[in-house]
Amino acid sequence: MRELLLGNHAVARGAYEAGVSVAAAYPGTPSTEIIEALALYPEIYTEWAPNEKVALEVAAGAAIGGGRALAAMKHVGLNVAADPLMTLAYTGVNAGLVVVSADDPGLFSSQNEQDNRYYARLAQIPCLEPADSQEARDFTMLAFDLSERFDTPVMLRLTTRVAHSYSLVETGLRQEAGLKDYVKQPPKYVMLPAFGRARHPLVEERRERLKAYAETAPVNRVEWADRRVGVITAGIAYQYVKEALPGVSVLKLGLTYPLPEKLVREFAGGVGTCFVVEELEPFLEEQVRLLGLSVIGKEIIPRVGELSPALVAGTVGRRAALLVPDLAANWTVRDQALSQVAAALDLPARPPVMCPGCPHRGVFYTLKKLNLVVTGDIGCYTLGASPPLSSMDTCICMGASVGMALGMEKARGRDFARRLVAVIGDSTFLHSGMTGLLDWVYNRGSGTLIILDNGTTAMTGHQHHPGTGYTAAGDPTFKVDLEQLVRGLGVSRVRVVDPYDLDEVEATVKEEVDTAEPSVIIARRSCALLKKEEKGAVCKVDEGSCLGCRKCLELGCPALSFVEGQACIDALQCNGCGLCASVCPSQAISEAGVVYE
Repeated sequence: MRELLLGNHAVARGAYEAGVSVAAAYPGTPSTEIIEALALYPEIYTEWAPNEKVALEVAAGAAIGGGRALAAMKHVGLNVAADPLMTLAYTGVNAGLVVVSADDPGLFSSQNEQDNRYYARLAQIPCLEPADSQEARDFTMLAFDLSERFDTPVMLRLTTRVAHSYSLVETGLRQEAGLKDYVKQPPKYVMLPAFGRARHPLVEERRERLKAYAETAPVNRVEWADRRVGVITAGIAYQYVKEALPGVSVLKLGLTYPLPEKLVREFAGGVGTCFVVEELEPFLEEQVRLLGLSVIGKEIIPRVGELSPALVAGTVGRRAALLVPDLAANWTVRDQALSQVAAALDLPARPPVMCPGCPHRGVFYTLKKLNLVVTGDIGCYTLGASPPLSSMDTCICMGASVGMALGMEKARGRDFARRLVAVIGDSTFLHSGMTGLLDWVYNRGSGTLIILDNGTTAMTGHQHHPGTGYTAAGDPTFKVDLEQLVRGLGVSRVRVVDPYDLDEVEATVKEEVDTAEPSVIIARRSCALLKKEEKGAVCKVDEGSCLGCRKCLELGCPALSFVEGQACIDALQCNGCGLCASVCPSQAISEAGVVYE
C-alpha cells in the first residue's frame, strides 16, 4: 500500500513493520512525531521518558532483554544520551537497537547546529541517512537487521527537511520479530574495566566487518551519467543535487559510516572532477580526503545553515558549469528559476512570541520590572529573552539554568544572589533540573528557582511528562507532586503563585530573593492553548481613558497593538488573561464580557 507520510511517521512505520516492541523518547523538534506515531500502534510499548539518557537506557534494556527497541531524540538530545551510547557500542545488543538522531541544520528550533554523524564515528557504530520518507521507512527496517547482524546499536540520522517533509511510501505488514532468549552474560553486558578491555577489540573487529559490508550495501549506489562531473552526497543533499545538477554522475551514500572506501575510490577515479555535497560538517569530505582523493567541498559549500537546490546550483553548479558548459546549458535557466523561488521566499522576519494568555508572560514582565539577573532554560519561556520582555540573561541547554545560577552566586557572592533567579519549565525541570537543584541545596546556595509549571511540554506540541498524569498513549498514570519533589531535594521554602496575579508574583519574588536559603517558586497556570475552559472574557480598551502610554505593549502580547495613539486589542487573539488590565495605569482596559468556549 502507498501512503503519503511525513518522514518521522515513515520512521515509525518502519519500526512497526520491523517488529519493534519498545520505543522511548523525550520530545524535541524535529524528532517528536516519531513517538507520537508509534504510540498509535497497540503492539508497541511507547513512552515519553524524563530525558534522552533515560529513553536510550530503557530502549537498551529492552534490546538486551530480547525485544527490538528504538530511542528517538533531536541532535542535542544525543548529547544527554551519549554516556550510555558509547558503552552500548562495547556491549552490543541482543535484539535490534536503533537510535534516531534528528539534526537541525539552520537552527529552526534548536540552540546550536551540530552534526551527529560524528557520534557514530566516535562510537564506531553504523550510521544510515535517508533522503526521503520511503528511505526513512526502509532504512529503519534495515537498521534493525544491521543491529542484530553486527551486534551493535545503529544510528539513523535524520535532518529537519527529511523529518518534516512528506513523500509517498510503499508500506507493508508488520513482521513479528518475537522475543530473543535472554542469557546472563556479565562479560558482555557488565562493563567492568576487565570486561571492557576484552570488548574493545571486538568493536574494532566489528568495524572492519562493517567496512566490508558497506562496499556492497544496497543503500550505497552509483548513478552513472556524465562522467566529467561527479558528486558524492547523502541524505537530503542528494535531492538537492538531483534537482540542481541534472545529468552529473552521483554516488549516493545511504550508509555514511563506515565509508565504503573501494566504492568511493572507484567513483572518484571514474569522474573528471569530484564534488562532495553535504549539510553542516565535512564528515564525508574528510574521510574521502583521507583516502588521498582530491575533491571540492566545503571551500565552496557553507558549513552553516541548511542547504537548498538554489544554494547547490549557485555553488557547485556554477563551478561545474565551467567544466561542462554543454551539460550545464539548462542549468543557467534552472539556477535563475531556483533563485527566483528563493527570493520569493525571502519574507519579512516574523520572530516567535509567547501566545496570547501565556502564563509565562507575567513572570518575565515582573523579572524585568525588578531588574533581576535571570539564568534561563529551554522551552517556550526562552522567548522571555526577546523584546519587549528582554528578561533572560543566559540559556545554554536543558537544565542549565539551575547550576548556572549557583555558579554565579559562588563567583560573585551573596549580595549578587539577591538580584538573581533561575527559571525553568516543569518538563525541563524533570528532564535535568532536579540534579542542579540538589547541587544548589547540597552546596549551600541561597538563590531562588522559579518553576514555570504550565502542565505540559508545550514548545514541542504538548506532550505528556511525569508531571501531567498521563502516558504517551494518553492513559492515566502517576503524577509527580512538584512541591513534594523539591522539598524532598532539601528545599524548605516552596511557594506556589498564580502567574496571572502580578502583585502576588512581584511580592513573592521580592521576598524569596531576599532570603538566605534556597527557595523555589512554582508559577502554576495551564498552557493557554490547552485549557479553553479556563480562558476568561476577552479585554477591551476604553479609548476615552487610554493615555497612549504604551505600558501594555511592554507585555509583548500579540493581541495588543498601537494605532493612532491608542492601545488596541484583537478580540480574536485575546485570551482574557487580564495582564494588560493589570498594568494599565489609567484602568482603560477591562473585560468585554465575551467568553470564547
